Amino acid sequence: MTPLSYKNAGVSIDEADDFIKIIKPMVKTTARPEILGGIGGFSGLFAPRLKGLKDPVLVSSTDGVGTKLMIADLQKKYDTVGIDLVAMSVDDVVVTGAEPLFFLDYIACGRLDKRMLAEVIKGIVRGCREARCALVGGETAELPGLYTKEQWDLAGFCVGIVDRGKIIDGRTCRRGDKVIGLASSGLHSNGYSLARKAFTEKELRSEIGRELLKPTRIYTRPILDVLKSVKIKAMAHITGGGFTDNIPRVIPPGLTVVIEEGRWPIPPIFRLIQERCGVDEHEIFRTLNMGIGMVLVVGPKDAEKTIALFAKMRQKAYIVGDLVSGPHGVSIY
Repeated sequence: MTPLSYKNAGVSIDEADDFIKIIKPMVKTTARPEILGGIGGFSGLFAPRLKGLKDPVLVSSTDGVGTKLMIADLQKKYDTVGIDLVAMSVDDVVVTGAEPLFFLDYIACGRLDKRMLAEVIKGIVRGCREARCALVGGETAELPGLYTKEQWDLAGFCVGIVDRGKIIDGRTCRRGDKVIGLASSGLHSNGYSLARKAFTEKELRSEIGRELLKPTRIYTRPILDVLKSVKIKAMAHITGGGFTDNIPRVIPPGLTVVIEEGRWPIPPIFRLIQERCGVDEHEIFRTLNMGIGMVLVVGPKDAEKTIALFAKMRQKAYIVGDLVSGPHGVSIY
């Protein structure tokens, strides 16, 4: 009987080592002053600068990219899903008013393709740099038997920090407040199980697939900059659950969020998916972001100022609705 090695069993330690060597220079470009050491250790070290924070609170989030990875496989394009991965977590952290500090990734695969995964890391690095968040490490797990050679998955984890007195939790929202919507870059990273049903595999390999593969917009830095000048009362990241499930999570009882269609342009891809799948208006706003990737609530006097500040950073923003007295939830008309 021929001796069985770990490599023969489907796991190449040498490939993993080569992969680390490829990505190390990229990861270094995300470094912040608080980083101690480098990538490749058993853990990442981060010494937070707490000066100016009276009562610091750590904020954490974890997420994945979902079946958008299947579009990346069809397109054979892997340098954008890493941006998606970072966006999903850092923008969940920033809705509390927190600054993302560091990020870790987890890649699981049936066979380690170091060149393909290096493209994924390139996207993660780009996302971290855009959010000014350090990539302190991660894990790449080669799992033959659990995954086929072609299968893989991606997950990420982010930690941020905010002063307890500056946490944004929606409790100051009042009737008459304005709802600001920040334009999305496309579907972002949710609703792909529906979107894939709308198109043939041939279409997903073509221009439509490239449209669906647009990376998720990262709102972290613009929001943190606007917070220096405007009191934002609540924020909701429009991910899985769309408008109807996400916005109520940050609005106190006794208030209805009234969203008025027509106040912002809905990109054609959303209506095309709706038409192809025969989805009604309520369900499509619960599944997709419909052109709005982040929602903010501000006082009526701050609405126009907020839009102008985002415009200076080339981020399109719109007044998409209002807060009124009523049953807790969202009304779209």
